Amino acid sequence: MIVPSIDLQGGRTVQLVGGERLALEAGDPLPIAERFALAGELAVIDLDAAMGEGSNAALVERLLDAGFACRVGGGIRDRETALRWLDRGASKIILGTAARPELLASLPRERLIAALDARHGEVVVEGWRKGTGRGILERIAELRPHVGGFLVTFVEREGRLAGTDLALAEAVVRAAGSSCRVTIAGGVTTAEEIAALDRLGADAQVGMALYTGKLDLADAIAAPLRSDRPDGLFPTVVADERGLLLGLAWSSRDSLREAVRRRAGVYQSRARGLWVKGESSGATQELLRVELDCDRDALAFRVRQKGPGFCHLARFSCFGEAEGLARLEATLAARRASAPEGSYTAKLLADPALLAAKLREEADELARATSRAEVIWEAADLLYFAMVKLAASGVSLAEVERHLDRRALAVTRRG
Repeated sequence: MIVPSIDLQGGRTVQLVGGERLALEAGDPLPIAERFALAGELAVIDLDAAMGEGSNAALVERLLDAGFACRVGGGIRDRETALRWLDRGASKIILGTAARPELLASLPRERLIAALDARHGEVVVEGWRKGTGRGILERIAELRPHVGGFLVTFVEREGRLAGTDLALAEAVVRAAGSSCRVTIAGGVTTAEEIAALDRLGADAQVGMALYTGKLDLADAIAAPLRSDRPDGLFPTVVADERGLLLGLAWSSRDSLREAVRRRAGVYQSRARGLWVKGESSGATQELLRVELDCDRDALAFRVRQKGPGFCHLARFSCFGEAEGLARLEATLAARRASAPEGSYTAKLLADPALLAAKLREEADELARATSRAEVIWEAADLLYFAMVKLAASGVSLAEVERHLDRRALAVTRRG
């Protein structure tokens, strides 16, 4: 799989050659993150903090607050800084020279990535300027019990678009073992290299090839895919932003390129060719993420569905209407747009004081409920009024769920 890289220096997105020479500036990282996030996790590296020459922490926080799944690295040298980023919602943190067993032992192993920079197999430090005399495989053996993954950068290839070292990558994966996922950086340029690394059991962290257009993002995402079908198509499960099933479609490499280019729901119809969802009906889709299954022969599209729903019968899903909170959210959205006369929901939406009073009342009744039936009844009441509050504020349930997911990443617990 691909992990797009966003390197920050001087308040902007950059790409360096060999960690030293500025090759290009790409500006504000937010629109870059929006595009790259289709591939999943992003590697966000604060180069100034890593070199001890400043900080881009505000930019990193901006990306995390926007809800992007970020591996955060650069300048994390102590437990306080590590906890700051873990609590802030970093999916993982990347530690370089500070990756020492005594520090790692106090942090959640599954969210730790040790960054090892190697020039011709030798670990280098201090901004890649100083050799240590130690081999990369030796260092992996020392740190393997303490981290969940490794980021191994082949410094002599970094930013040069000359290809990566697959033989050394294979040795690194073997040394890391099955409990540590390896990410390879440095020189990865083609979809074929990404596919080869994936077969080895490693991810590819890619920067320069994506920024220069040498590597197409869609081709990078699709690189590990394999199809045993005569037509080469891939079954594509389509889900909304909360992960609720909308339907099943088919994708080709061509349709995936178009979907990524447009950031929209574009599929391959087996009868009509390329199919842009909603082009005629208005039920368009904003593509949020593309995921590959474990066998690399199927896709999942996570989308923000517009209009009445995914199904051509104007239903939420090809498998029926929405249920539970999804159904309530859709009903409240309809009431907000055009409520029937006498609608209680419309009355609540128009009267913030009444809604606030009902929220307090129902919260108290749920707190005092004792029997199972009472708890169900009062919880349903409170959820209804809470959902009305969300609708009145223009907040989606998916936003609340993403916020809960971020809270779950916090390591520091409340007193």
